[in-house]
Amino acid sequence: MTDEIQSMFTIYHHPFSAASRFIRLMCAEYGIQADYIVEKPWERRDEFMLLNPAGTLPVAIENDGPALCGAMPIMEYIDETRGFMLGDRTLMPSHPEARAEVRRIIEWFLVKCDAEAVGYFVNEKLSKLEMPRDQGGGEPDSGILRVARTNMRHHMKYLGYLVATRDWIAGSRMTSADLAAAASLSCADYLGEVPWDEDEHVRNWYSRIKSRPSFRPLLSEKVLAMPPSPVYADLDF
Repeated sequence: MTDEIQSMFTIYHHPFSAASRFIRLMCAEYGIQADYIVEKPWERRDEFMLLNPAGTLPVAIENDGPALCGAMPIMEYIDETRGFMLGDRTLMPSHPEARAEVRRIIEWFLVKCDAEAVGYFVNEKLSKLEMPRDQGGGEPDSGILRVARTNMRHHMKYLGYLVATRDWIAGSRMTSADLAAAASLSCADYLGEVPWDEDEHVRNWYSRIKSRPSFRPLLSEKVLAMPPSPVYADLDF
């Protein structure tokens, strides 16, 4: 993989979008250097909407190619264009059934878990502080946060089942599914919304993931006037 290829990736993201964090981890694991542009999707900028009419993150562009919209298409693109260079270190298994399981778990955490828990934490505790009131900004809704915390415990139980019965989330080795789940949890963890004490298996698995070099940029990020939870950057929490 050449520096020329690495330097021509541009990725529109938000630091607390779980899907964006997933792609940042993918790029780091695959050795892709990218220019990252922070996008606030609620602003619906004309330039960004022309790239992705859905107005969602992340969006990636390589060279002068078309906009790649959404975590799953970007993940597939990265694996199809770089995976063969990594041999057995690729983050997608070769067998179709195993690949389907990886995709299923990615969707679980980036779609289902985000819609039921993590997305609410980020929106209520972070995004609403940045949004104008006419776009939904304001004080956190305690009722929404209570429901999100209940839902989060259900997702933690399912994650606990996966890591207790497998070496990694989707099977015998680390895959993109592990990165997707860790990206999702990392957003909630910054805000102190992950009940780590409830499952030792999940805590040990997450410790392995966040000890990887690809995770260091995420752990170094801070939000002005909102410090991370005490265990956020602790590798031995």
